[in-house]
Amino acid sequence: MEQLGLLDSKEKQNYEIEPKTTVTLGKRSAEIPLRKRNKAAIKQLKEILPQLEGKDILISQHCDYWWYDDLRLKRLQVQWFHNDGGFVLWGTKGAQVRVLGLKFLYQVREQYDGNDKPTYYLDFWNGFRSAPLDSYYHGGYQCLHIRAAK
Repeated sequence: MEQLGLLDSKEKQNYEIEPKTTVTLGKRSAEIPLRKRNKAAIKQLKEILPQLEGKDILISQHCDYWWYDDLRLKRLQVQWFHNDGGFVLWGTKGAQVRVLGLKFLYQVREQYDGNDKPTYYLDFWNGFRSAPLDSYYHGGYQCLHIRAAK
């Protein structure tokens, strides 16, 4: 007689219920499946960045404490960290932009302006300023813009 085995790890992942993140603002709270959105956004980002490798790009970031506008990286090279915790965008002459904290990546948007080249928006969100999801980081919203140079 054969003993019943436990589910394989892949089968187990199919049956697991994803824990939702509870977000509170004042007296109200909501549960959001942030981990699912984060995985989908990282997957989409991994499809986009190889298309931009070897090209010149412009990067802009706007947040509460600092911003930069149209920083040019020539002949882009992308280096991912081993656990998808972040990546480095390398340009020529040692120029680099490090994007850390991908666990806060909420969504990746694509928008077309007057020309046919897309602009990619990477939205990072760590809850609200008064109630951050991870208390070791500042709460709030940040956006990174990546587009191909002309």
